[in-house]
Amino acid sequence: MKSYLIDSDKGIDAIQKVDVTEVSPGAGEVKVKMKAASLNYRDLIVAGGGYIRNDTRPVVPLSDGAGEVTEVGAGVTRWKVGDRVSPIFMRDWIDGAVDSAKLKTGLGGGVDGVLAESMIVREQSLVAIPDGMSFAEAAAVPCAGVTAWHALFESGNLQPGQTVLLLGTGGVSIFALQLAKAAGARVIITSSSDEKIEQATAMGADMSVNYSKHPEWHKHVHDLTGGNGVDHVVEVGGPGTLERSIKSAGVGGHVHLIGVLDSPGAKISPMLSVFNLLTIRGIYVGSRQMHQRMLAAMTVNQIAPVIDKTFSFDDAIAAYHYFASQKHVGKVVIEF
Repeated sequence: MKSYLIDSDKGIDAIQKVDVTEVSPGAGEVKVKMKAASLNYRDLIVAGGGYIRNDTRPVVPLSDGAGEVTEVGAGVTRWKVGDRVSPIFMRDWIDGAVDSAKLKTGLGGGVDGVLAESMIVREQSLVAIPDGMSFAEAAAVPCAGVTAWHALFESGNLQPGQTVLLLGTGGVSIFALQLAKAAGARVIITSSSDEKIEQATAMGADMSVNYSKHPEWHKHVHDLTGGNGVDHVVEVGGPGTLERSIKSAGVGGHVHLIGVLDSPGAKISPMLSVFNLLTIRGIYVGSRQMHQRMLAAMTVNQIAPVIDKTFSFDDAIAAYHYFASQKHVGKVVIEF
């Protein structure tokens, strides 16, 4: 079968497509014929090296995928041949608290990922794809969707009427927009592109800030909220945007720290977080149970992942380059 492989830290163009021998699942495992995969910013960092706990070499890339069970190993009770499934992001994080050992099992970095024509998966490390959800849509959920869910609901306890600030229009932000609106929240979204802002507004964003026109965008956020600030910030930028995110939050607000997209060497003063009693918490995807709760919420609220563009399996490297260009709104998907 065909599989992609990362065996260096030389970036996207060093990713290889190789022939590998197919194997049968062992006890407690299933074989999944992959149908779709999607990209996250993490995948760019893994390809270039320097991502903590994601330095296994060689490794099959990408964490997010979906497919069909084609073979089951001895003792498997959760799945049967023909089931539509999606591997969870963190292979060994099923429920409850996470630890360092579980964090080393992120697909496509710590352990082999989904960018192969088939893969062997432990039976407990899969979730069922809801009826009516396509393979491409299911492949968009595991990292970005679960991260947004974890931030707003598992950690942040988002309530109706609260205000959520989202940075940019990537996968996490668009999932957070959809989920927040379904929960009855108000949403402010930022972008440097008026076209992307229009797209986000069409998806339900209540207010927006073009940060290229408003470099001190936290001040505009306060203007939009009557000087109160927001209840939640889904912070995907990292140190380069964190200071303004903290300044955008209102008293008692939550800053969900997810991203590493910008200026990793920036220095941040903690004082405003003290004066405004903020909760600042790192969010790193989530467990299988969070993934299942996220899918249940999407089903009840009829939320479909936003897919910007689809590439073929043979054009996976082109998909990487398109994703790296940051032209997308929502998810970039590879269909097999």
